[in-house]
Amino acid sequence: MLWRDGCRWGCYGPWWDHSSTRYGILPFRPFPQFLAGNSPYYNIELKELRVAGKPLKVSPRIFDGGHGTVLDSGTTYAYLPGHAFAAFKDALIKETHVLKRIRGPDPNYDDICFSGAGRDVSELSKTFPQVDMVFGNGQKLTLSPENYLFRHMKVSGAYCLGIFQNSDSTTLLGGIVVRNTLVTYDRGNDKVGFWKTNCSELWRRLQLPSVPAPPPSISSSNDSSIGMPPRLAPDGLPLNVLPGAFQIGVITFDMSFSLNNSHMKPNFTELSEFIAHELQVDDIEVHLLNFSSKGHDYLVRWGIFPDESDNYISNTTALNIILRLREHHMQFPERFGSHQLVKWNIEPQIKQTWWQRNLVAVVVGIVVTLLLGLSILGLWSVWKRRQEASKTYQPVGAVVPEQELQPLQS
Repeated sequence: MLWRDGCRWGCYGPWWDHSSTRYGILPFRPFPQFLAGNSPYYNIELKELRVAGKPLKVSPRIFDGGHGTVLDSGTTYAYLPGHAFAAFKDALIKETHVLKRIRGPDPNYDDICFSGAGRDVSELSKTFPQVDMVFGNGQKLTLSPENYLFRHMKVSGAYCLGIFQNSDSTTLLGGIVVRNTLVTYDRGNDKVGFWKTNCSELWRRLQLPSVPAPPPSISSSNDSSIGMPPRLAPDGLPLNVLPGAFQIGVITFDMSFSLNNSHMKPNFTELSEFIAHELQVDDIEVHLLNFSSKGHDYLVRWGIFPDESDNYISNTTALNIILRLREHHMQFPERFGSHQLVKWNIEPQIKQTWWQRNLVAVVVGIVVTLLLGLSILGLWSVWKRRQEASKTYQPVGAVVPEQELQPLQS
């Protein structure tokens, strides 16, 4: 989170690459007002939810229960009170009746997932409805499918609802709601603003030396009365500086795994493929660096290296990887047990000397020269032997012209 002119602001990155989608810079949304009081959270006055332009049939007061409506980008998903969630789920299913309902990627959770939407994420708005959040001052924040869906990790072209029922009456708007949204927190005037944009492209254009960290997460509070929803992203992971002054050579990160079966060893090759899928990189870019184990607990270090055709990882790609790591988007099959990101780091591209860069070419040149020289020498030897073999010899008994002997000189 960055500060400027008394405000702090941050742009929260995408779940897919928007380089081919039709996202532009939209007019800045007028600020919804923060609620007054001494709340330690960013509370906003949510009055209505609309699905495909149709308001949910719930009382506006439902969003005031518990701790009210809390904007917390440090939490991965969004959570609604029971009645509001039921109404939202029914309205969404009604609008997506052409899609097939399927089971979620994790059998431990009753996810609401749909297949048949296609793999082209830029076309999801043709299948899934627009969702609007209307605030107390009449302004609204429009949510596109990326702001309430996440990818199904096991079924291609399938997506799951990223808004869940909260265990208490608090409305919690997590990071999924502000994907590709520039959020401005004007604490001096108790206001917050939303600006729909392409965050990856925005950071590239601004060439900022750092990336934003989200505001304090509700899950780090000592107040245990707030419902702790499933898969709540743990916070406390500092979002380190992403330098723009050097080219990124490798991204490393440590993950801990606690297997359900102590007699089973993790298949690291399969796990690297899942990591590549979750981070949206090629399989060959994910490398196992080292690991240690104690019982059924493993600490594994991974490295993301540039593609073979590149010498470094672009800042845009690196930012997307880091955001997905920090927001804990990765989900693995149940056999890998529970997992947790421990830390991550970026390392600059190592500048190589001329000999390091061209060693292979020099060695290949020497080998080719030697082989060529040996080949020429061999051909010359064969030619020489054939020349000698082709000389004419006189048959035995043939008359040989007499030659005068030369006198010996004393």
